[in-house]
Amino acid sequence: MLESPDARRVSGLSPFEGPIGARTTTGPAGKGFAIIEDERVGELADIHGTLDLQRPNAARMYDFFLGGTQNFPADRGAARKQLELLPETRVGVRENRAFLRRVVRFCVERGIRQFLDLGSGIPTVGNVHEIAHQGDPDAAIAYVDHEPVAVAHARRLLHGEPRVTVTQADLAHPADVLAAPGVRRLLDLGEPVAVLALSVLHFVPDEAGPAEVLAAYRDVCAPGSVLAVSHASGAGLTSTQVVEGLRIYDRTPTPLSLRPAEQAGTLLSGWALVPPGVVPVVDWRPDAPVAAGVRAAVGSGWSAVGVKPSARP
Repeated sequence: MLESPDARRVSGLSPFEGPIGARTTTGPAGKGFAIIEDERVGELADIHGTLDLQRPNAARMYDFFLGGTQNFPADRGAARKQLELLPETRVGVRENRAFLRRVVRFCVERGIRQFLDLGSGIPTVGNVHEIAHQGDPDAAIAYVDHEPVAVAHARRLLHGEPRVTVTQADLAHPADVLAAPGVRRLLDLGEPVAVLALSVLHFVPDEAGPAEVLAAYRDVCAPGSVLAVSHASGAGLTSTQVVEGLRIYDRTPTPLSLRPAEQAGTLLSGWALVPPGVVPVVDWRPDAPVAAGVRAAVGSGWSAVGVKPSARP
């Protein structure tokens, strides 16, 4: 994690009991948050949302799977049930992070210097800006998430990063995302940008039109832009694992919508797929041979990367 050993004392919004010198608030940031009294509190003033300690949250469950600390008992309880049902979940989550790192390097090698990370989650080791800045220290990264703990923790950890912003917005509302100051002022959409939607579209329900959502981002991107997607499908799982897994996420504010790899073409309409096409995350340009056990652990999901082609004359 991108944290000191005492990270919970410096998080803007902490899911733990606030440290000495902290205050709690029930204002716009929600109830039960601990906010540190220092000069950077202004960064957190626009964070909204009510923190429901009794209900698990997918972003904080993901943090738990990665070994993070920004999660609550309800999150940990739901995550442990998921691990009982599908012990390979942690492997899949870690391989998804490895896929993200490979995608970012691919984009930097193509000359892309702007990244829009949708549903970026709670910061952990190997974030987009860390990988991108290894190739180009001037790369610009706009993180977007709706979960208040994820947004607050990211802002605290990334304080002072001049080429990085953290915006609280719902990725399913592209107009709001693109109009947000942290996105609009940082990214030049007249130049290629990498749009990252990793392990997040399965939290966009069918009625919200995930294909239409991605199309809205595509339409404002310049030719040469990249879209990267990873998605849960349920392929290879038993009916019990699928049904019970969906029930676990039904308890969160963002129930899971599994979609097969056959729907990748619809979701990435207008983007030219980059070889090897639609594959499990471990098989998208791996850095090393993939062990059979690892491939089996992530076999229920798929990934794809597309490039926006130049407009035809």
